[in-house]
Amino acid sequence: MKQWMLLLSFVIFLPVASYGEDFLGAPVIPQGTTTQKTDDRLEMKTGLSHDEVIAFYREALKDFQDIKFRDWKDSTYIEDDGRMPWHSITVSKGGDTGTEIIIVKDNWTWIIGTLILRYIGVFMVLMVLLIGMSVSGRIISRSVASMDAKRAG
Repeated sequence: MKQWMLLLSFVIFLPVASYGEDFLGAPVIPQGTTTQKTDDRLEMKTGLSHDEVIAFYREALKDFQDIKFRDWKDSTYIEDDGRMPWHSITVSKGGDTGTEIIIVKDNWTWIIGTLILRYIGVFMVLMVLLIGMSVSGRIISRSVASMDAKRAG
């Protein structure tokens, strides 16, 4: 009898709705219909507004510290800078056709590309600094030389 009461209490007190669907660990909005699904990408549409979808994702991802929300002109970009298997969730500002949600898997192409861009960027900044210092050094050398010539002459 105790076992049945324990089982009944688990059924009543453990909410099944909290075990919602996900894709690569990213929560999937339950009111959406999937338009394309591969191992690396999930595309879906929903009749909810953009703000309702963003509110869902803000609530679902509130416990994760490395999540960034970027509001762009035509969409909102949710990016994980941590260790999640998914890289980004893009929520379009659809309009009449509904809101489109795209979840993309993290991949090495993006990671290596970002590192290469940063590597090139560092050397571009160093080159600009070198050119600026060289030009200012020549200007200062000429002005010092002309001041010495005026004093001597």
